[in-house]
Amino acid sequence: MLFIEPVESRKALFFCLSVLSRGACMGVIRLPGLIDPHVHMREPGGTHKEDWDSGTCAALAGGYTCVLAMPNTLPPLTDSRTLERSLAAARRKARCDYGVHLGAGAGNVQAAASLAERVVGLKMYLDQTFGPLQLGDLAALNGHMARWPRQRPLLVHAEGSSIAAALQLAWLNHRPVHVCHVSRKAELELIRAARERGALVTCEVAPHHLFLTEDDAPSLGPGRCEVRPRLATGADRDALWAGLKSGVIDCLATDHAPHTAAEKDGENPPPGFPGLETALGLMLGRLELDELVAVMHTNPSRIFGLPQQPETWIEVDPDACWVVTAGQMHSRCGWTPFEGRRLTGRVRSVTLRGRLAFRDGEVLAPAGWGQNVRSD
Repeated sequence: MLFIEPVESRKALFFCLSVLSRGACMGVIRLPGLIDPHVHMREPGGTHKEDWDSGTCAALAGGYTCVLAMPNTLPPLTDSRTLERSLAAARRKARCDYGVHLGAGAGNVQAAASLAERVVGLKMYLDQTFGPLQLGDLAALNGHMARWPRQRPLLVHAEGSSIAAALQLAWLNHRPVHVCHVSRKAELELIRAARERGALVTCEVAPHHLFLTEDDAPSLGPGRCEVRPRLATGADRDALWAGLKSGVIDCLATDHAPHTAAEKDGENPPPGFPGLETALGLMLGRLELDELVAVMHTNPSRIFGLPQQPETWIEVDPDACWVVTAGQMHSRCGWTPFEGRRLTGRVRSVTLRGRLAFRDGEVLAPAGWGQNVRSD
């Protein structure tokens, strides 16, 4: 068994690479538990397509031992009442560890800052997405930038020119900012330029923007190709891969955004793809193992200031071939954009805080086993 831990020093990195280069036995690889900083659990308001139970079952099946949930639920998580409703459901149902991001609105600048200790980060939606949250008020946007505690991450859903606005306001307020699901070459170049000039900016990419482009839209169908940000060009995809390999992109985030097949095939299909159960299978073989651990564990943990999970790891068979089939997924949504794709590499078991939580397709952790990564 090959055990790849988070690399904290050059000496450890050299040892890790030397083991790989000698062709160590690859029957089973033990990796640290994966961390997904961007998921949608759909609770409250959309539990027919996902909730904290089904969503964290999907997470464990994909090798994730910690997920951070977005606030664009129905109602959105913007105050203490709505936040508590989501956290109460997570306490009862979550089978892996979790955290919640608060939503920024025009009317909660002061209230949001007072809730910072209970959440992982503040999400600001500058462009349209699924749900009611979109921050179009410049004064509120700047107010959140100024008031939100620096020790808590500030995340933005920003596309195109909105990224420039977010980076400029973050610069003026002397604070770090995390850009969600970068999808285009021009956006990545802007982030790189800002970082070279000293801006404190990190960013993430979603697997579907690495493996699908606008050319895949016809085969997916008019509703099932709907996602925000939209699928981009082949040139954009290639730039994302280059950014991931060079370190300009810090982490992989699935943006797991489940909607039912009926909703996606309906007259007004909502945007979003499920992704928790396919991400690792897609990425294995495309990144070196140390790179994979960096973008799927170490960097998300560092960016979002997460506590260590003791006695936690996953075991992966890197040679196991399998075909993606929605009927075998744990997510409640019942479909996947990668249906029929053959992948190599599969999660065999997950151990979370010393307890066997998943083994060979079966979720073993009970509802409520997951712990909040923030004070609860």
